[in-house]
Amino acid sequence: MVKTFEISVACAYPNDGFWQTMSVIEGTTALEAIKKSGVLEHFKELETDTLSIGIYALPAKLDVVLVEGDRVEIYRPLLVDPKTVPRKAKLKTKKKK
Repeated sequence: MVKTFEISVACAYPNDGFWQTMSVIEGTTALEAIKKSGVLEHFKELETDTLSIGIYALPAKLDVVLVEGDRVEIYRPLLVDPKTVPRKAKLKTKKKK
C-alpha cells in the first residue's frame, strides 16, 4: 500500500502570496510537489530550472524527497545583494555630512 501524507508549498511576493497544502505519496520530490501545487501557474514568471527553494527556511535542492509535514518554500530572486545594503547605507550617511 502506498503511503500518503500532507505537505505544503509556499511562495510570497510583496503584493501576492501562494500557499497550498496537499497530499503526496511517499517518495515525492520537492519539484514534483511544486508542479502539482499550481504555483507555477499562479506565478508565471517562475521557471523550474532557476528556482531557489528551501524546506522550513533551510536551503534545499529540487530533488529532495519530502517527508510528512514539510513546507516547500520558493524564494524569489534577490534584486540587491544583501551584503551590499549596509555598505550603501554607510556611503549615503557619509555623503550627507
